[in-house]
Amino acid sequence: MVIQQPSNQIKLTNVSLVRLKKGKKRFELACYKNKVLEWRSGIEKDLDNVLQIPSVFLNVSKGQTAPSAELAKAFGKETSVDDIILEILRKGELQVGEKERTAQLERVHNEVVSIITSKLVDPRTKRVYTPGMIDKALDMLSSMAHQNQQQQQQHTDKTSNPSTAPGTPSTSEPGESKPNRPSHLPTWTGVVTTKSAKSQALDAMKALIAHQPIPVARARMRLRITCSTNVLKQPVKAPKAPASAEGGGDSGEHKAPGTVKDKILSFVEQVESQDVVGSEWEVVGFVEPGAFKGLSDFVGGETKGQGRVEVLDMAVTHED
Repeated sequence: MVIQQPSNQIKLTNVSLVRLKKGKKRFELACYKNKVLEWRSGIEKDLDNVLQIPSVFLNVSKGQTAPSAELAKAFGKETSVDDIILEILRKGELQVGEKERTAQLERVHNEVVSIITSKLVDPRTKRVYTPGMIDKALDMLSSMAHQNQQQQQQHTDKTSNPSTAPGTPSTSEPGESKPNRPSHLPTWTGVVTTKSAKSQALDAMKALIAHQPIPVARARMRLRITCSTNVLKQPVKAPKAPASAEGGGDSGEHKAPGTVKDKILSFVEQVESQDVVGSEWEVVGFVEPGAFKGLSDFVGGETKGQGRVEVLDMAVTHED
């Protein structure tokens, strides 16, 4: 029987674990809370501030360090302990307590709401919503998504387990109402800790705009577009119309879009000012964010370097 003496006991408190399974063995590192994420994001550089003990464990809670033979078998004989620690930190799964996980979720959620608040507006007044309103709208979306999932599961259960009653059809009748199945529209089920707040905010905005639990629209961008007057009146080549199956349908939708100036103005939702300065035409106006790439590509390609697009304001909102 092993007698636990202070000399051979390793007691760790306030610890976060990073686990990595390699070669049928699970290896663990004992780290300080929150420091692993800071190290992965590049904020923290000193490993001494990340690791509680610079050793690789088989079981941190029991204080069982990994034998050198096990490390060599899993990671290779030529791999040093420092390199093994770095690999576990990079690729391992971070284990945190329930309180820490809840706090992390709340932090990401607040960041997502903050990003959405700065990007979405009421389309009628162009004013921003309060974080509370955005929060409620996201709750409505997540509830809707969970209800759809439950309805789809119930529908799947019914079709996979037909009724035992005689004469009961196993499939729905043509006129029977079917559950509201998830469609191609984006959905929102809540924040996670495995994705960045920015990417999750973009997903949430797509769902809010698609489902409109409250009236929302992307805040418009304010741009300055300049172009040489030499190319303004040049005609824009119309895209080739796809061949019609009947051979010769209505071609009205494929007419030439006009001149370069007409095409540029078609991207601008609202013109704030328009002027000719010397040999350059300049227009300042508001553009939907989704149209920015198309406008930028058109100006860059059609004008052959004689035009440019400048962003004056990424998101124009009214807060008063």
